[in-house]
Amino acid sequence: MDSGIKIGLFGIGLDTYWGQFDGLLDKLLSFQLRIKQRLEQSGAVVTDAGMVDNPDKAIAAAELFREKGVDLIFLNISTYALSHNVLPLIQRVSCPVIVLNLQPSEAIDYAKFNAIGDRGKMTGEWLSYCQGCVTPELASVFKRAGIKYHLISGYLEEDYVWHEIDEWINATSAMITMKNCRVGVMGHYYNGMLDVYSDITKLAAVFGSHFELIEFGVLKNLRDKVLPHEVISKTGEFKNWFAVSEECPDEDMEAAAVTSVALDKLAGRFRLGALAYYYEGEGDPDYEKIVTTLIPGMTLLTGRNIPAAGECEVKNVLAMKIMDSFNSGGSFSEFYAMDFNDDIVLLGHDGPAHFKIADGRVGLVPLPVFHGKPGKGLSIQMKVVNGPVTILSVCEDGNGNISLLTAQGESVPGPTLQIGNTNSRYKFPVSAREFIDNWSKAGPSHHCAIGVGNWSSTICKLADLLGTGFTRIC
Repeated sequence: MDSGIKIGLFGIGLDTYWGQFDGLLDKLLSFQLRIKQRLEQSGAVVTDAGMVDNPDKAIAAAELFREKGVDLIFLNISTYALSHNVLPLIQRVSCPVIVLNLQPSEAIDYAKFNAIGDRGKMTGEWLSYCQGCVTPELASVFKRAGIKYHLISGYLEEDYVWHEIDEWINATSAMITMKNCRVGVMGHYYNGMLDVYSDITKLAAVFGSHFELIEFGVLKNLRDKVLPHEVISKTGEFKNWFAVSEECPDEDMEAAAVTSVALDKLAGRFRLGALAYYYEGEGDPDYEKIVTTLIPGMTLLTGRNIPAAGECEVKNVLAMKIMDSFNSGGSFSEFYAMDFNDDIVLLGHDGPAHFKIADGRVGLVPLPVFHGKPGKGLSIQMKVVNGPVTILSVCEDGNGNISLLTAQGESVPGPTLQIGNTNSRYKFPVSAREFIDNWSKAGPSHHCAIGVGNWSSTICKLADLLGTGFTRIC
């Protein structure tokens, strides 16, 4: 994925070595250039402060990183270095720091090394593998100074190393996305869903998101001003994005299109990055018309990276936004049933869904009744594509603490419910019985966000960056 973040990179070494061992500095800088090139492959903008080998260079590098506004710093241990060359830099920055303890290769070629014969040259060669020497020193100083850091040990071209680096980049990108996200909260909670009720102040404190409380009347006013040509255009958009059932009445298509146009304008007006909503409008035909025509437009918003969650599920729309930031979907879901014959769990919802994770086109179908909600109208029919998936929930405990709860499993083939909802079958590394027990005991609301791919490890890193709790079920 294209991270779009700003990364600071610097190496550390001992300046005494450069006059003692010819070519050592150039060799170490060539390794650092390789790291820079690999970091840039993530789509990040990399500022390389070069080799920091004394306290003055440390302060200068810190000033450079502040000037460039870096979001994440990689400290490359090139060879042995003094910790007092590092501390002044780290103390002056306020972003996550990843320490890279990377050898040039898996191991020294002992036969080739010993064949050099010249002990001076042999020492210079060894020093290019001496990253592990300073790692405990830095860890000790950081711990005593109360500095938070993360450590990756391995060798330069190791897949494990770059998988870890990519996860830290993706987690940092997600953190920035959440800090910049304007979350709309429109309407009110589904009455009586106590698990869904949220402490928005606490969520703002943890994620840094802005929450905009929106009257449902704003959407009505926008809807009243929709023009005929906008409806025609939106109806065409429905046909492009959805597999529209022939059973969908023309009047329902038109009404949903009007609402969808208004939703687009609402999202633009408030610069929304996510939207949680619910309303019933009982006894008012104008509002009833709106609330029964929301799902298609909300699904289109979700497909445009503005995830929407019904029943005013604020915590879950944040989970959806996190999954969306990974470019992995983030579809609104809840537990539908368990199949003990096949040992799978069924999850789904009446929408919104995410086009990115659909197996084929998302269907648009009429529903004679919205279960648990007033009215009837158009809904979506979708199955998640077969393969690895990650489920995410944002949880709030009895003390108001926020945590991230995840599980990894697979979307698997087999029969699903054709009831005009998103609906898929999921298999986990543990039994369906054990999964639902352990997931429930972790304390989430009954909703969750589903995305494709394996993201639990990245979500763990995101929780670390946010300073919040993390639980992985499987």
